[in-house]
Amino acid sequence: MSTGLDRRAELREFLRSRRARLRPEDVGLSASGRRRVPGLRREELARLAGVSFAYYTRLEQSHGDTMSVEVLDAVARALRLSGDEHAHLFRLARPKLHGNRHAVPRRQRLRPGVQRLLDALDGVPAYVCGRRLDVLGWNRLATTVFGDWSRLPPRERNLSRLVFLSPAARDRFNDLEATMLDIVSVLRVEPGTHPEGTELAALIGELTERSNDFRRLWAGHHARRRGHGVQRLRHPVLGELTLSFEAMGLHGDPDQTLVTYHAEPGSTSRKAMSLLTGRLLTTTGAQSSTDLPNNRSHRATVPRPERP
Repeated sequence: MSTGLDRRAELREFLRSRRARLRPEDVGLSASGRRRVPGLRREELARLAGVSFAYYTRLEQSHGDTMSVEVLDAVARALRLSGDEHAHLFRLARPKLHGNRHAVPRRQRLRPGVQRLLDALDGVPAYVCGRRLDVLGWNRLATTVFGDWSRLPPRERNLSRLVFLSPAARDRFNDLEATMLDIVSVLRVEPGTHPEGTELAALIGELTERSNDFRRLWAGHHARRRGHGVQRLRHPVLGELTLSFEAMGLHGDPDQTLVTYHAEPGSTSRKAMSLLTGRLLTTTGAQSSTDLPNNRSHRATVPRPERP
C-alpha cells in the first residue's frame, strides 16, 4: 500500500505542465523546428533560467534536493510561475526547507473560541476548513446556504468530496466548474505541505476513481489558493445568491482557514440574506434550509435574484 503521494512524480509532472503552457514566442524565442509536444523544450527553459541543459534535466527528473534556492528561483522566473506556484515548486523540490515531512500531522480540532466566533457572526455564513479541506466547524447561517453538514458523518464533511461526489451539494453552485478548479488547486498545494500524508493520498485516490471531473482537472496541475473572490450559489428557497468570500488563516492553528461570505450592500442578495438571517433568529432550532418554509407564499416575499 502506498504511504502517500509520490513527491518526485508530482515535481516532474508539475514542471512539465508549466513548460507546456508557455509558447516560445511568449518568452521572446523563435518557434523554429517541428515540435512533437506543445510548449517550451527543456533546453529552451534551461537557457532562459541560465542553467545547463543537464542541470535542468536533473531537476525535472526529480532531483530537486540537490538544487540551490537560486536555481529554483531562476526556474520559477523562467516558467513565469505565480506566487502560489513558486511556493509549490519549493515545497516539492526542497521539502526539508518546510519542516519535517515525515512528522505525523496533529489531529484536527476546532478550538472552542473559534466556534464561539463563528456563532457570533450574525448575518455572515462562515465555516472553518482544516487539512484536505475537511470542514471542522460552521455557523447556522452556513448550513442554510451550503446544506446541513451536521447531518453528515464526519468523514463526509469535506469540501472536495461534497463538490465532486454529492449531487445535492454540486447543485448549490452556479459556477461549478470554477469551484471544482479551486478545490483541485488547493489539493495540489497540500501534497507539498504534507507529502507523506496517507489520508490525503487516499482522498485523492477516491476522487480520481469516482469522479471524471476530478480526473480531468487534476491532470492540469493547477496550484493556487484564492484568498478572496465571488461565489454564485443556488439556494433552494431564496434562489440565486451572489456572495463575496474572504479566506483567512488562523494564526494559532496554521492548518485551519476561516472562510466568510457576505453580499454587497444594496444588492438583492443582501436583502435575501437579511431575510434568511431574520428567519433564523426567530425560528428556534432552525438548522438547515429544509427547516424553512418552501411554499409559494414564502417565495413571494423573497427579493428577485440578480441575473448572472
